[in-house]
Amino acid sequence: MRQGTSLLSLRRMTRGGLLEDEIQKSRKDDLEVVAAQPAHAVLGPIRAKTFEVPPSTTHSEENIHMSTLGIIGSGNIGTAIARLAVNAGVPVVLANSRGPESLASLVAELGPLASAGSIEQAAEAGDVVVLSIPLTAHTSIPASLLAGKAILDTSNYYPFRDGRVAELDEERLTTSELVLRHFPGAGLTKAFNNILAHHIPELARPTGSPDRSALPVAGDDAAAKSKVVRLIDQLGFDTVDAGPLAESWRFEPETTAYTRLYVADPSTPDEKLLESAAGPVSSERLNEALKNVEPVRVGARKF
Repeated sequence: MRQGTSLLSLRRMTRGGLLEDEIQKSRKDDLEVVAAQPAHAVLGPIRAKTFEVPPSTTHSEENIHMSTLGIIGSGNIGTAIARLAVNAGVPVVLANSRGPESLASLVAELGPLASAGSIEQAAEAGDVVVLSIPLTAHTSIPASLLAGKAILDTSNYYPFRDGRVAELDEERLTTSELVLRHFPGAGLTKAFNNILAHHIPELARPTGSPDRSALPVAGDDAAAKSKVVRLIDQLGFDTVDAGPLAESWRFEPETTAYTRLYVADPSTPDEKLLESAAGPVSSERLNEALKNVEPVRVGARKF
């Protein structure tokens, strides 16, 4: 929601179906909620603001091709990534909490490069594994399954959905630092959490396209981050390195680098966001958004 939107408006939106539909998709399809950017009031600096964003990254000259991609979570974000992957010639193995049989129609739609498997099979399938499930579900996955893997983590913290998490509210950890704590043997990179699912295919472009958009990435493991960046390039986006996971708050909910940045018409009302047209976001524009973002008091968030 835009700044100034009241909690009453949030409740009306929920009753009206915008948020409730997405909550149900999250619970049913192992999906991060895709919803409007909420209102916020910055209550004072909570982290150092000194920040130099590294240059954007593309790999047009490297001609690197991914092996099979494992995707855990078959909701809107996971499915959007799967579509881009098969379109780029990357085989995918999809998994969710309901078993491979529940993915039959999706796999048929995606074509011969897609297959369904167990969570174990998706984790084993490739060197990079997309983790696109609700935040509180990550501990249900055995840590050993992703040991040594490069994880692309799309998770966000939504208190109204996840309940209050003290370590996040008190800013002792960022969301992805919390997830990584459960997977200590993996290299985790946060990405695709700050863009609405339907904007992902709308904005994907071949490498070198003048209107190509950029996505932020953050991670502590340089080698794992490099693998994820190469994958994102294949999927159709440039990347801007926002630094370590401790800096990933810069593109989490309620910041100016979250979702609305990719909406073509800034005046789009909250209730129309899920049908809004996407607008390209260059690396330079994303750089500025990340550099100038105001800290948000996580414990004060209602959404």
